[in-house]
Amino acid sequence: MQPRSRAECIERDRVDSLAAHREQFRLPEDVIYLDGNSLGALTRSAERQVAAVMQEQWGVDLIRSWSENGWLDYPSRLGDRIAPLIGASPGEVLVCDSTSIDLFKIVSAVALQRGKRRKLVTELGNFPTDLYVLRGLARLVPELDVVAVPREELSAAIDHETLLVVLTHVHYRTAEMYDLAAMTAHVHSVGARIVWDLSHSIGALPIDLGLSEGDFAVGCTYKYLNGGPGAPGFLYVRRDLQAALQPVLSGWLGDARPFDFLDDYLPAPGIDRHRCGTPPVLAYAALEGALNVFDGVDVESIRRKSIELSDLFIALVEDLPQAESLHLVSPRDPARRGSHLSFAHADAGAVMQRLIKRGVIGDFRAPDLLRFGLTPLYLRFVDVWDAVQILGEEIGRTFIDKNKLGARHEEGTHRQTGFHVGLVRTD
Repeated sequence: MQPRSRAECIERDRVDSLAAHREQFRLPEDVIYLDGNSLGALTRSAERQVAAVMQEQWGVDLIRSWSENGWLDYPSRLGDRIAPLIGASPGEVLVCDSTSIDLFKIVSAVALQRGKRRKLVTELGNFPTDLYVLRGLARLVPELDVVAVPREELSAAIDHETLLVVLTHVHYRTAEMYDLAAMTAHVHSVGARIVWDLSHSIGALPIDLGLSEGDFAVGCTYKYLNGGPGAPGFLYVRRDLQAALQPVLSGWLGDARPFDFLDDYLPAPGIDRHRCGTPPVLAYAALEGALNVFDGVDVESIRRKSIELSDLFIALVEDLPQAESLHLVSPRDPARRGSHLSFAHADAGAVMQRLIKRGVIGDFRAPDLLRFGLTPLYLRFVDVWDAVQILGEEIGRTFIDKNKLGARHEEGTHRQTGFHVGLVRTD
């Protein structure tokens, strides 16, 4: 049953099994943070880990830290920590580079095995970097044909000419979620492979690549995993596909003998062949600390609270006197929805700017979307209650000068191209 008052929300927080995890985050007291789906909050353990690496390792052991403190092993060690969050096994995940670079690595390596297949199928309206990477690779390999179609046409576009399908599990704008197992099975039925972008789902909901026999995956670690701004991405390659996947972006640390410094490249065994250059140690340290908050946490419990928070948010919005000016763009059915909510509003850019000034931080997607992330490890039910009340107040404000209204909306739309209403776009 949904809370019917602020007091009931406070009581729900009191009995919440995840409530204690909020203390592991450094959150400003005057902020309701609803943008953790773009940049997760700072964890206290990340803060401690970075300080320890700087002061006790770099500051004392200097270059000896690469071996004595395990710096060189960060990509595979952190990959093994992420693996349980996506239903993978040890040795199937590598933390390295960025999501975009990892996607290029996987797709270009698969392209070497293309045989007579040439189609790379993806969704129109997917996060732009996925389309850009695919089209960039097609310029290098003209035999490849990028086929981007609306979601409702995807199934028909995936046929026996398809080499690879690239899809985002949870859509960055609407939070609409694919049935990962069903789509993977459909792709396999025509003899193709699939790459899942897990950026908007890892850490927020259960994922089981192993059970669904997923081929490849990429994702970022700075959203629900709270790895910090610019935190490294990750890639997944199913174990039985690793030996045949020859890297195109072949860097020295992906060589089987990196410290022999030989002229001829020999790919390292297993997932390590997808390493490239020197790992950014401080970024890895922050992620290592951030992942500590997931120790002993059941992702199913995170998912349950995510659904409860988002259902409450929707119900409260639809009870607002101004509800008719808001249109829920995200799926109403939680089984088809990730952990953020998007509402269309005619003046979304200006509304979000005013919300941020009042300490309710969400984000804006052009031309008209208000987007709110529900992060169960630190978001409270009372935060949702308060945020929606403030949202109602700001939507209720009117602008007498219509010219100013148009100018503000135009300004918000302009900022979207490079900023999230004052915050740098990172998703």
